[in-house]
Amino acid sequence: MSVATAKRFTIDEYHQLIELGFLVEGGALRDGKHERIELIRGELIQMATKGTPHTVCGGLLCRQLDRLLGDKAAIRGQDPITLLADSEPEPDVVIARGQLEDYVQHHPYAEEILLVIEVSDTTLTFDQTIKLKLYAAAGISDYWIANLNAQQLERYSQPYQTAQGEFQYRSKQISLPNETVPIPGFTDTLLDLSKIFPESTIA
Repeated sequence: MSVATAKRFTIDEYHQLIELGFLVEGGALRDGKHERIELIRGELIQMATKGTPHTVCGGLLCRQLDRLLGDKAAIRGQDPITLLADSEPEPDVVIARGQLEDYVQHHPYAEEILLVIEVSDTTLTFDQTIKLKLYAAAGISDYWIANLNAQQLERYSQPYQTAQGEFQYRSKQISLPNETVPIPGFTDTLLDLSKIFPESTIA
C-alpha cells in the first residue's frame, strides 16, 4: 500500500503557478478573497492575518529605516526574497544592497541582503524556529525579530550549522524599546527602538 506524500515545489514551479493564474504574487484567491502565501522549504504556507500592532510596527520600521538610510540601500516591506531552491518568503522588512530598481529582474538573493526583519506576535514561534533556520541555512548574516509580545527586539547573527546538521545563529542579543541598535552594514547609523514599538512603555 503506497503512502501519499505532500507535493513540494521548487521556486521555478511556484513561479509557474503564478504565471498560470493558480496563484498571484505572494498569495492565492479562495472564495474571492486574497490569501497571502509564502513558499517555505517547498511548502505553500498560508500567512497569518496581521493585527494592527503588527501593521503599525512594520510601517514604522520601514519609515525609520528609509529616513536613516535614504539611497544607501533598498528598503523593502513585505516583498519576496529568493532563498535556496525552494523558498521565497516575504519578510516584514528587508534591507538589501543597492537601490529598489536593481531588483526589477529578480527578488533579492541571500548574498544581496544585509538584514531580514520579522514582526512577530501570533507568528512568534514560527519566526523563532522555521523562519530562523531557513534564514540561517540561506546564509542571511543578520536576522531580527520585533517581538511584540515581549516588547523587545531579538537580534540574531553569525549563522552556522550544528554537528547535527541543523542551521542556527551563534549570537542572540535582546534589545529593549528604550535602546538604540546599530543597523547591519551601517554600524555608524543607530535605530531608535522607541520609534518602532507602537505600544511600548519606556522608562
